[in-house]
Amino acid sequence: MKIGIMSFAHMHAYSYANGLTRLPDVELVGIFDDDIDRGKEAAETYHTTHYSDQAGFLALDMDAVIICSENNRHKEMVMHAAKAKKHILCEKPIATNLADAQEMIQACKDHHVILQIAYPVRFSSPIQQLKEMIDNDELGEIIAFRTTNRGQNPGGWFIDEDQSGGGAVLDHTVHMVDIMRWYLNEEIAEVEAIVDSYFHEIDIDDAGLLTFEFANGVVASHDASWSRFTEYPSWGDATIEVIGTKQTVKVDAFQEHLRMFTNEKKSLEYVFWGNDMDFGLIQDFVNCVKEGREPSITGYDGLKSLEVSLAGYESSKLNKTVHL
Repeated sequence: MKIGIMSFAHMHAYSYANGLTRLPDVELVGIFDDDIDRGKEAAETYHTTHYSDQAGFLALDMDAVIICSENNRHKEMVMHAAKAKKHILCEKPIATNLADAQEMIQACKDHHVILQIAYPVRFSSPIQQLKEMIDNDELGEIIAFRTTNRGQNPGGWFIDEDQSGGGAVLDHTVHMVDIMRWYLNEEIAEVEAIVDSYFHEIDIDDAGLLTFEFANGVVASHDASWSRFTEYPSWGDATIEVIGTKQTVKVDAFQEHLRMFTNEKKSLEYVFWGNDMDFGLIQDFVNCVKEGREPSITGYDGLKSLEVSLAGYESSKLNKTVHL
């Protein structure tokens, strides 16, 4: 299978490219990036060809593309790739507004190409094991969720609202909303949130506390932030606590680690040894394309998690509950 990558603006492009190189039947045939220096460096790293012209890149003989651009460019690249009949794995969030997300989903349907959204947390072993426990009724009736997704401020275009569409709340809410929807198979009906910048002198939100109510009455809380400082032992976390009538279980997708002590500036570091979620995502996407099946994480999944995240901003701004 021949796959190309569109933009290395998002750091996940590197782990996705690494994943492609681990698959014996997959070839990374090219990289499009109109940041010439970044594109050339990535192409050299992965022993492929750099293209600065998007149309020329999409004219290549390839089956699929992975889009890792700035958030506000997702729509542009998805629309062009769909028209070129390339299957698509798009970095999250699907878009910066709901209208764009809907257009992207429709374009992929019209051109009969797969649109999968990059939510690698679904491929964490502890997250998957908890899903199995829920499906096997080991937790009983689900009453509530507590979730967190806290990390470090990525800087760059992530803190430019025109390019990102939102700060930490958009960046770190979509993942855990996707997991809760996946676990419960229900939609969120109400959102309340407090969103602001608490940890950095920036013009975009770096934290938010959100509460949700699902259509079936299940309640949830979520802490989204860029609250981890540089010397923190790990990048951050992605936790979910599921409270059921039989038992309560909490997992962290990044908790599988060893503690390493050194004399360096970061005296304690967590060395992750768990499964590679990004590789699991790439494997799943490749298999979807091979088998011509519906992706595990659809454009609709991306749309619904975006909708909840944007409702958090609206709730905070208006100081009221937002009904979906």
